Amino acid sequence: MDTTEFRKRGKEMVDYIADYIEKIEERQVYPDVEPGYLRALIPEFAPETPERFEDILKDVERIIMPGVTHWHSPYFFAYFPTANSFPALLGDMLSGAIGCIGFSWASSPACTELETVMMDWLGKMINLPPQFLAGKDGEGGGVIQGTASEATLVAMLAARTKAIHRIQLDNENLTQGEIIGRLVAYTSDQAHSSVEKDVLIAGVKIKQVPTDDSFSARGSALRKVIDADKAAGLIPFFLCATLGTTTCCSFDNLLELGPICNKENIWMHIDAAYAGSAFICPEFRYLLNGVEYADSFNFNPHKWLLVNFDCSAMWVKKRLDLTCAFKIDPVYLKHDHDESGCITDYRHWQIPLGRRFRSLKMWFVFRMYGVSGLQEYIRKHIRIAHEFKDLVLQDDRFEICADVILGLVCFRLKGSNELNEVLLKNINDARKIHLVPCHLREKFVLRFAICARTVESSHIQFAWKHITTMASVLLKKQEQSTE
Repeated sequence: MDTTEFRKRGKEMVDYIADYIEKIEERQVYPDVEPGYLRALIPEFAPETPERFEDILKDVERIIMPGVTHWHSPYFFAYFPTANSFPALLGDMLSGAIGCIGFSWASSPACTELETVMMDWLGKMINLPPQFLAGKDGEGGGVIQGTASEATLVAMLAARTKAIHRIQLDNENLTQGEIIGRLVAYTSDQAHSSVEKDVLIAGVKIKQVPTDDSFSARGSALRKVIDADKAAGLIPFFLCATLGTTTCCSFDNLLELGPICNKENIWMHIDAAYAGSAFICPEFRYLLNGVEYADSFNFNPHKWLLVNFDCSAMWVKKRLDLTCAFKIDPVYLKHDHDESGCITDYRHWQIPLGRRFRSLKMWFVFRMYGVSGLQEYIRKHIRIAHEFKDLVLQDDRFEICADVILGLVCFRLKGSNELNEVLLKNINDARKIHLVPCHLREKFVLRFAICARTVESSHIQFAWKHITTMASVLLKKQEQSTE
């Protein structure tokens, strides 16, 4: 494909993408293919000779689209949102075209410097304490990770290194292996499962802190677990607090957890993967109270801030805590500005070496929407979520199972878990809307997350009518079976 054909095919692809997004609600939100469907539609071997672009694009509709779950459909209410916008797509397109691998400042100076500035922009948008910002001579700073799972792992490994160094200063005879065997990390019983995976990679122990009736981890519960572990000879070193849990969007109490962590030399990392985007709105910044106690903080603009995947924003108070843990400097990666205080080599902030020019899409989105446009987008989603909550409360057959603060509503039919499992199956089998469940204590709960950029009140009304129709049919069958 030469430049001339690229211009032609590129315009065709932009038209295809625009049509896809514009007409996405006409597509069935959840596919009805069976596992293995795609292999039968594709040849066993790659083609020996080039094929035409037209044929490939036709096969996108014939082969790919039947197996796509349409996350950006206004009838998709599962998981949490995954961000998308035309400015982000354009920024990502340019990133792909430039194609630099920005592991160091020298490998592409603009890639490094724009990321540093964009992370400062975003930190100021959510009113992070200035210690987390790079500025011109700050000790902190931000980095774009791939996911919140990566951010937690990076923080945990940095905390592990810091704890080992601190303990060996007082106990020279303790080996690194002996210390790691006694290290214990904490998270709440509502935290994302990725924290457990990160612990497996880090090779340390993990303890869950029981949450209160609002599914929030509190200081008294953490204090109790820490005291028991210290009495058993373990070394507390890390806490992952969650703002906006995956199950029900609950918030751990940072104002209680933070002072304990600071006193006990425990690294406090905050995972606000979904909820963090809401902090650009002043009325929701109270949810961030206590962040000043944290060592690191992370949220995903690629969830709810119109910047497409992957773009997970992580800040640290002291960037040397990261770079000291991950710094490996072979001669082929060195450059003349290694020691410059005003630049950073982001390879020392992450697990991989290579990295894409991801800050471009942030730059495009922030400039083309402006802070006010992004705030209105968040507020609209939250208004729609509360509209759905009100619909649920008007039907006495249903119950709300957790506080509705942002864009997630956890609800269920009053009755058994089995009843709600069947209801969810019937809803998803109909493929008009898509939901996923969670467990809150012993209850099987349906999660209704406002996800799509294009969702409107009419889609919420349609979804609720569909859910109540399914519920009526199910309850009627249950009543008949008991007669």
